[in-house]
Amino acid sequence: MKVRWIVGGATIAALAAYCMLLVLPDAPAYQFLVRLYVDKRFLKHTLREWGVLAPVIFILLQALQVIIAPIPGELTGILGGYLFGEWVGLLYSTIGLTLGSVAAFAVGRWLGAHYVRKLVSPDIWNRLGFIVEAEGAILCFLIFLVPGLPKDMTCYLFGLSPMPFWVFAVVSTVGRVPGTWVLSAQGAHTASGDYLQLILLTALFVAVALPLYYYRNRLVQWFRGKRVRPAGHSG
Repeated sequence: MKVRWIVGGATIAALAAYCMLLVLPDAPAYQFLVRLYVDKRFLKHTLREWGVLAPVIFILLQALQVIIAPIPGELTGILGGYLFGEWVGLLYSTIGLTLGSVAAFAVGRWLGAHYVRKLVSPDIWNRLGFIVEAEGAILCFLIFLVPGLPKDMTCYLFGLSPMPFWVFAVVSTVGRVPGTWVLSAQGAHTASGDYLQLILLTALFVAVALPLYYYRNRLVQWFRGKRVRPAGHSG
């Protein structure tokens, strides 16, 4: 038990230090990532240097943004479509997001609640901490489907739950696909100059996602109520 506490503390310290290196404005890694997004010529030049490793590096980048979240996932999703096309970008993004999600799930399960509470913010723990007692695949699916919910951090929370590893891997992947496809399609349409299709797709996505986003907290509260029942309640 003592060894686990030491290893767990060292892991959190390493993650925190690495995260600081990535998000500090003066950090070379942060500046490099930002330039990839804002400078298209630099992006193309970098891709030529990566060559056949470009998909591998992109997949690792997607996985990293789940585990440590150095940059918004929306940006990497659009980037995948811009670089590789709508469907190949969706494939690479899905692989990376799945790898990152199951890695965070495994870390949560390995470290336990004591350390996971240090990784997630108090707000997320207060709102979604009931996940640690949840087994429902429907709850997992909705969290990864509904816009505005903190998907990356909840991977650690699901690691504390009784949910089997394979159930989480499948359900979280399926739940992410619609949003990831939209981002990939937006990137592909931007790259090809199909701005009319880009506008129509974005408008359709907003029309569908906005109600889900608006009621996201009510959905969370409803599931919390299903988990926390009054004493003596049956059924």
